[in-house]
Parts: sequence; structure tokens; C-alpha cells
Amino acid sequence: MPTKLDHHHRMTLQKIFGHPLNHNIQWHDVCSLLGRFGEVHETHRGNWAVTIEGETFSFGSTRSRDLTEDQVVKVRHFLRALGLSPEKLSAA
Repeated sequence: MPTKLDHHHRMTLQKIFGHPLNHNIQWHDVCSLLGRFGEVHETHRGNWAVTIEGETFSFGSTRSRDLTEDQVVKVRHFLRALGLSPEKLSAA
């Protein structure tokens, strides 16, 4: 899924895939990044979700400003499933 990302989205992507795991990734930044691929919304249960081509993927509770470790891993897996990673961006 080729999509042009701006500098802010690239920095968020690097934080998500960073090692060691980054603990200060904000939902606002992740939602902005995910919004490049589909519709981002909050579910009735208070979870962030993104809908792409009719399929909805949920990333868990939004009670805190930052993602938990588990949520960062879920977002990583989701982005890899889209074919997106920092390595692929640097090769482009």
C-alpha cells in the first residue's frame, strides 16, 4: 500500500519500530499516521480503531495519552501487515 508520508509520520514510524521499545509514543501521533491508510475512530468501548477497505482493527484503550508496550507491538504488527516499515521507507 504505497502512501507518501511526511516528516512527522516518518518520525512516528521510527518511534514505533525503535529498539529498545519507546515508551512515549502518543496516540495523537499514531492516529495521524494510521489516518494515512484508513479511517481512524474511537469505538464505543473507548478503543482506537482503524478501518481499511471495510476491515476494522482495534488497538486497545485510549485511557492514557501514550501507548502501552502491548499497543506499540500491535501497531507494529499492523503496519508490517500493510507492508510498511522504516527499512522500506529508507529504501524508497
